[in-house]
Amino acid sequence: MPSPLRRSPARAAARAAAGTRPDVSRRPPREAAGGALDDVRRPAGRTRDLALVAVFAALVAALALTPALPVGPLGVPITLQTLGLMLCGTVLGPWRGALAALVYLVLGLAGLPVFAGGAAGLAVLAGPSAGFLLAYPAGALVTGALARAGARRRAPLAGAVAGCLLGGIAVVHAGGVPGMALAGGLEPGEAAVASLRYVPGDLVKAVVAVVVATAVHRASPRLLLGR
Repeated sequence: MPSPLRRSPARAAARAAAGTRPDVSRRPPREAAGGALDDVRRPAGRTRDLALVAVFAALVAALALTPALPVGPLGVPITLQTLGLMLCGTVLGPWRGALAALVYLVLGLAGLPVFAGGAAGLAVLAGPSAGFLLAYPAGALVTGALARAGARRRAPLAGAVAGCLLGGIAVVHAGGVPGMALAGGLEPGEAAVASLRYVPGDLVKAVVAVVVATAVHRASPRLLLGR
């Protein structure tokens, strides 16, 4: 009489093969529910990202339509556009912030009157403000990258300040100076000196952006760490 403890080779092989296949029915309920929730959260997260991008692109457009103050020999106006740019980066982070700035720029170049003074269309690229406008996506990207780096190192205030100064001011002016030189027939040094007129106002806007972004991230600390 064969021993009940002894198994036939065929039965053992069948059981070994069955053991290599994952048994979905034995998956813990919490793990299965978590996978289902992840599938739901991904589209919801993308929808939220797109909504945030649209809202901040509209914010930049609204700030651009506030009364502008022409300054300097070329009449490049002081506007609140750069405040919107700084908010895009410090609140949304690098990629969503840059995308919001890019959407704003594309809409204006496509003909919507969202630039300073209601200007729109490709003709704006021939003006002295063209370099500043084209630098907006890069400025928002740098602003957001530095703001996020500060938040990850538990120094959100330092990150936001560095982002506004380097991305919102330095990068934008680096793009704006060549545009002023080309459109106004100025030497690069003269255009750089002319751009210094905008720095005091930009510093005030940087302070406002940091204060607003700090308040937003206190209420929603994970917003900046998204994308």
